[in-house]
Amino acid sequence: MIQRGLSIGFFGIFGRSPELRAFDQALRAVDLHPKLVPEAVKLTAVRLLMEQAGGDPSDRSQREAAELIAYCMLGADAFAGANNNELAGGVERRIETALTTGESLDAKLVLLTLHAKVIQPSVVEDFGLESGDE
Repeated sequence: MIQRGLSIGFFGIFGRSPELRAFDQALRAVDLHPKLVPEAVKLTAVRLLMEQAGGDPSDRSQREAAELIAYCMLGADAFAGANNNELAGGVERRIETALTTGESLDAKLVLLTLHAKVIQPSVVEDFGLESGDE
């Protein structure tokens, strides 16, 4: 049985996996430099995307995940300033929906930023988020 997984290269010698490179591009597209996102967060996000897609995630799903992570890391004002108010409002609606459904990909991504402690305090406050770690 062949198991497909993320290849991150051996000490960077073999380069990054195509999935991680695509996710880095998606982060750049929403004005969040990939180096600001911890590697563990990116790896986990891409793994969640691959699980949901059953293989290679679509460009759209990568973009949507990057939007959510960028919003959580930048906060509402910075995200809207770097993108636009319409996109920020859409991400806010996705977060609200994720909080009511609980097990969606969006909910897992919000939880990922919360547990990795890369989420803006304003986002935690605005949505009433709590971590069981505290």
